[in-house]
Amino acid sequence: MSIESIMEATRAGLAYERMRLDVASRNIASANMPIAATTTATRAQVNGAAPSFGSQVGASGDFSVSEQPVATRAVHDPGHPMADAKGMVHYPATDLVQEMTTLVTASRGYEANVRAFNLLRGMMMKAMEIGAK
Repeated sequence: MSIESIMEATRAGLAYERMRLDVASRNIASANMPIAATTTATRAQVNGAAPSFGSQVGASGDFSVSEQPVATRAVHDPGHPMADAKGMVHYPATDLVQEMTTLVTASRGYEANVRAFNLLRGMMMKAMEIGAK
């Protein structure tokens, strides 16, 4: 197993965790954005399995972001410009606890991948120092 394949696995892990951070942030930001009553609410979701070390050695990640339909929550606010005939304003039914949990776990995963990448790079630099002596 080459060092470059190990570094590629770490890079794929970094990209995946970064995408999870972006998606969770987008979902949290859109949680309080009103939508028209006739519009379908969506939630961004990362497609593809989380890259594991064994599956990512020598390969890049196969994951993408898609929009999945979600339910809406209605709030009574007859003065709002987007209120329907009954005075209800519709918002995506975003589970903020789930999204915040995703933010925390993705952040910790990203940090772990950065530490692994830096450790591997430090080992490579030390090996070059030893080889130069």
